[in-house]
Amino acid sequence: MHKALGWGIVASLALAAPVHAVAQVAPRETQALADRYVAEGHVPGAVVAFAQGDAAPTIVAAGRIASEPNAPKADVDSLWRVYSMTKPITGIAAMILIEEGKLKLDQPISDFIPAFRNMKVLVDPARDLTSRPATRQITVRHLLTHTAGLGYNIITKGPLLDEYNRLGINPAQVSAALEPGMRAARPKSLEEFANRVATLPLIAEPGSKFSYSIALDLLGRVIEVASGVPFDRFVDTRILAPLRMNASYWTVPADKAGILATNYALLGTNRVAMDPGATSVWLQPPSFPYGGAGLVMSTRDYDRFLHMLINEGQLDGVRILKPETVRLAMSDLLPAGVDKSLLAEMASDSGVPMGFGAGGSVYLADRPGGPGKGTYGWAGAAGSIGWADPKNKVRATGMINLLGDSGFRRELGRTVYADLAR
Repeated sequence: MHKALGWGIVASLALAAPVHAVAQVAPRETQALADRYVAEGHVPGAVVAFAQGDAAPTIVAAGRIASEPNAPKADVDSLWRVYSMTKPITGIAAMILIEEGKLKLDQPISDFIPAFRNMKVLVDPARDLTSRPATRQITVRHLLTHTAGLGYNIITKGPLLDEYNRLGINPAQVSAALEPGMRAARPKSLEEFANRVATLPLIAEPGSKFSYSIALDLLGRVIEVASGVPFDRFVDTRILAPLRMNASYWTVPADKAGILATNYALLGTNRVAMDPGATSVWLQPPSFPYGGAGLVMSTRDYDRFLHMLINEGQLDGVRILKPETVRLAMSDLLPAGVDKSLLAEMASDSGVPMGFGAGGSVYLADRPGGPGKGTYGWAGAAGSIGWADPKNKVRATGMINLLGDSGFRRELGRTVYADLAR
């Protein structure tokens, strides 16, 4: 499960070849991959956008946005639940405030959320809730890099998971059928969410261990306090609107339901519709904006976000960050001496050492025949993936909506770089 949550990009890019072209390419390998996944019934549809340098993206599309034969064809403007691919966007939002001096990388978050001033740490997370006082403060860096000692209801086990469930610490939505039960327990605002999280013990001392978590959701509250603007509005006005990412939504408008892909899950070998587009939970406002998993986006929009990163903070003449801030965001921000065992497990398929930047993982070395040092990105729970490789100036986005690890994103890195190398 950890490897699936770890987005598969490490393995995805493992067989990639160096590339030098800057124009659109004939996507033979990537088109064959998308066609095969549809023909074999893994997914009803898939869309990929990739490019090198400042080129317009090469678009690959196959199939439809749902299994029904009359469903719209999947294309670059179809809408997909990107889940944890929201995290790098939240990370970049925080970097905007760091650039403006409203946040500092190593600033305690208790400066913005006082409830976090006196946290406790579990003595034995697998056993019980016995805790001791934390010796360090949680900082902005810790939230950006999942080293705050926080848990996640999709990973955490034992007594702490029971407490997360009791307090509704479940910042994500799955389907209209499941949402009433989840919403009943969930906090009604980011402020309430943050204050509830602060009542629970940590699984590790802040800054000591990588633990995939709700950190980017909590960072949303820090962002809105530091900026004085609601978190979702801050993202909308400082990232989405300036980059003309006009098909990125916290709540999908009713008139866009027809292009929202159905989300599926595998039950045994059967693909089951979890959240049909026409009745999707994403058509209703969430309990609060989820900085870790809250956006629905088009492939075109996510490509524009990655294009901005490759261009070091600007796109189409609009700059949202200084180049040095983007380079910092895409660098390894993990605290010195941190336990990276979980991160190493996520990266085990590649043999490439991995760090973590502002909401996304970072290659710490070149992969022979593959991505360059500094490749940054993340993936989503429903099979999507996006990365920016600044050394080779390559960006790629792959969209499907199938909960779990289908293998699509691992293969995608190979095909993208193979197509670019020809």
